[in-house]
Amino acid sequence: MKQSQTAIFCFLLLLATLLLLPVMQSAGAATTPASAANTCARCMAVVEGSTGRLLYGKNEEQARPMASTTKICTAATVLEHCDNLDRTVAVPDKAVGVEGSSIYLQKGEKVKIIDLLYGLMLQSGNDCAEALAITVGGSIEDFAAMMNETAKKAGARNSNFVNPHGLHDDNHYTTAHDLALIAAYAFRNPVFAQIVATKRHTMPWEGRNYPRVIVNKNKILSTYEGGDGVKTGFTKKAGRCLVSSATRNGMRVIAVVLDCGPMFEECAALMDKAFAEYSLCKVADGEKICEQVPVSDGKRAHAQVCGKGEFYYPLREDEKSSVRIATHTVENLAAPVKKDTEAGNFEIYLENQLLFGGKLYTIYDVAERGVVDKWKDLVDAW
Repeated sequence: MKQSQTAIFCFLLLLATLLLLPVMQSAGAATTPASAANTCARCMAVVEGSTGRLLYGKNEEQARPMASTTKICTAATVLEHCDNLDRTVAVPDKAVGVEGSSIYLQKGEKVKIIDLLYGLMLQSGNDCAEALAITVGGSIEDFAAMMNETAKKAGARNSNFVNPHGLHDDNHYTTAHDLALIAAYAFRNPVFAQIVATKRHTMPWEGRNYPRVIVNKNKILSTYEGGDGVKTGFTKKAGRCLVSSATRNGMRVIAVVLDCGPMFEECAALMDKAFAEYSLCKVADGEKICEQVPVSDGKRAHAQVCGKGEFYYPLREDEKSSVRIATHTVENLAAPVKKDTEAGNFEIYLENQLLFGGKLYTIYDVAERGVVDKWKDLVDAW
């Protein structure tokens, strides 16, 4: 009898566990960014461009091949290390006839660096990628090392570049999150932003009496409101990949999908969701973050100290009330005090997450009390 009761109890416990399992899984998923956006992409990340805030993700830290979306990092690296984009260079031998997409550069052809960048980002020219890498880095290997430095500066933590074009190599990989951050970093350069937003570019074609016309493969520019970048990619190993960007109401959203069949449709849906749920909000005005600091031996008993700058962050409507500001000032200042004297710092938090930090400065001079002022104090006291 006891064995029978035990068996029944175990059966009921197992049944209850199975019934509750979907509920527990759902509750757990709700705490992660991935639960907020559905996608058929193997990996996905959506960030806000100016802050890099991760809005949504799915396997966003999983290392994957990324095909020609590699060229975002290539372009950013060239722009960081090349002062004269109008310089004309000769196409290196090694850049001619590279496998995959091409603008059909010829050996020794004279071409401007800026035109190579357009060929790289619009038509995904692998020949442009190698020509730029050799011109700027001296060799593919040395340029790849420069790309890895660029990625680190962008905040990438799990990426490794071994070539400038994205043709498959087992040691060439990134993550959806890293790639979104690299794109956000690249957008800080206005030339990059101009190139990736261009639908069609015309450049001279040496030896021919007509120009080379380069058309952007990124449909986001034509099909999505506010679409302004950035790069497509495909190899058999990587699948279809897209880094897309759009700007509305002053907020840039960057969506990355890796190994995603309907990549344009998926990115559009993800960006729609981001624009519907988030807005770029002014979370603080530094000049209004102010405190009073005592001044010893000053003609004023206190000095007002304030921050500087304006601070914006993408927020959902329900997050706006969770922003708070903490200030920390020095205990006192000794007169004379000059305007713009550092006198503390401030921090801006979203709940317990630190968003921004800055320093507090005096906003006016405070002169030292002289002999006359001290005699007057004695007289008044007497």
